[in-house]
Amino acid sequence: MARRIAAGAAYGGGSIGLLGVAAVGVLLAEVQLAKRSVGGGVAPLPPGADGRYGRSYGAGEPLRLALLGDSTAAGQGVRRTGQTPGALLASGLAAVAERPVDLRNVALPGARSDDLERQVSLLLAGPAGAPDVCVIMIGANDVTHRMPATQSVRAMASAVRRLRTAGAEVVVGTCPDLGTIEPVYQPLRWLARRASRQLAAAQTIVVVEQGGRTVSLGDLLGPEFAANPREMFGVDNFHPSAEGYATAAMALLPTVCAALAMWPEADRIDEDRHENMLPVAKAAAEAAREAGTEVTGARAPWALLKHRRRRRLPVPGAAEPRAGGGDREGEEDGEGGPGPRNASVRQE
Repeated sequence: MARRIAAGAAYGGGSIGLLGVAAVGVLLAEVQLAKRSVGGGVAPLPPGADGRYGRSYGAGEPLRLALLGDSTAAGQGVRRTGQTPGALLASGLAAVAERPVDLRNVALPGARSDDLERQVSLLLAGPAGAPDVCVIMIGANDVTHRMPATQSVRAMASAVRRLRTAGAEVVVGTCPDLGTIEPVYQPLRWLARRASRQLAAAQTIVVVEQGGRTVSLGDLLGPEFAANPREMFGVDNFHPSAEGYATAAMALLPTVCAALAMWPEADRIDEDRHENMLPVAKAAAEAAREAGTEVTGARAPWALLKHRRRRRLPVPGAAEPRAGGGDREGEEDGEGGPGPRNASVRQE
């Protein structure tokens, strides 16, 4: 199905539904129940996180990092700047590269993939030109608003192509698994999971074809959410909490660094970690089933499926905005890493 979606997007095909024929009456009832539970709390608006991170690494030429996407990329649901995914990634990248990092976030809460064209134009219109690396996190609103899959994937492919043509590396955190949200019941939970994974796999196919890399966010919060439902999701039961954003950021950080050739692991197969070289469609399907999996292009039509080591880094934390300026001054975060102390980490 993901291959059909990607092909339909590439060749101008019509809409391919993410959900098959189902018991409409039951689904409508489930949707109403979910609406009463999800979004019941008021998620804080995302705090502004733009500015410079890692000032302690000197006054050299900073790396430029940009975030695009929806409310997850913007960091909606947390109140502190340092808890947003942009701040976490910028601090982590600065620690790995030992260079300052300038962050710009153009993500918009509620955005669907067709808003990426506007976001990319806004980003490239700046005087500095294309960033060194861009992180895109989008897809959940496409599923919940039943956006045609081919339209969603076509917009993603166009955005990645424009950014790559401008000279930026691109890492996409693919559509999260909406079946992990607690207030969603069966059979809607199963359908949400199926739709999310199909879109995530289709996103992977087109992103890799355009020269980007993907990291499957999938059910990354699933096991942690089951054990600590009040910690991993925010007050509205939909957006991640600070713990949830830290988990996602630690999954994305190794791939962001690898895209800039700043991660110690090479782009080669590590059989001990169940990595493989697969046709891109098969790699996309495998990644959609296992959260935290990276897919990067190899020799067409092959792709490299990797499970990069994630470990804590003694990164500078992001301070709150100072009066009269948007830059962030680095502060030691102790033994933590890019986020709260008990966020999940893949162990070697």
